[in-house]
Amino acid sequence: MGRTAHVGVFASPTARDHQHAEAALEALGIAHLADRPYPEMSGGERQLALVARALAQEPSILVMDEPTASLDFGNQVRVLAHVQSLAQRGIAVVLSTHDPDQAFLCADLVALLHEGRLTRLGPPAEVITSGTLRETYGVEVEVATIVRDGRSVRVCLPSLQRAMSSPTV
Repeated sequence: MGRTAHVGVFASPTARDHQHAEAALEALGIAHLADRPYPEMSGGERQLALVARALAQEPSILVMDEPTASLDFGNQVRVLAHVQSLAQRGIAVVLSTHDPDQAFLCADLVALLHEGRLTRLGPPAEVITSGTLRETYGVEVEVATIVRDGRSVRVCLPSLQRAMSSPTV
């Protein structure tokens, strides 16, 4: 389905279309799902299949709404790594997430929304702070910097003992 935009109205997918679809499945590590019916897949497998479908389109702009939802940790990392590689190849990526650590991992620019309004816009280190996370989510969070693979990476460490009551449920 990801190649539909490249196939004519009465045409069938070409060998090249099949190659692009297979490459997207391989990139996400789900080639083994190619022949499995969608309704028989788990929620995480379905999510990965949808991401692969989007990648097979060869977009110049990719808009993704929580592409790591329902995925286990390993698959979240694989999807984010692939999204980051797409951005490095010049594809514009707009991605929504509820996980600030994901924004630290792969975002150049962050828009923080609260109660339907844009509250902050800028580089992740300036937007995702202990204060903005407390205001937005009503929890105490320490934003720390660690060195990983020779680069500084910021991470969020929530305090379960000092969790405040949720501002909205």
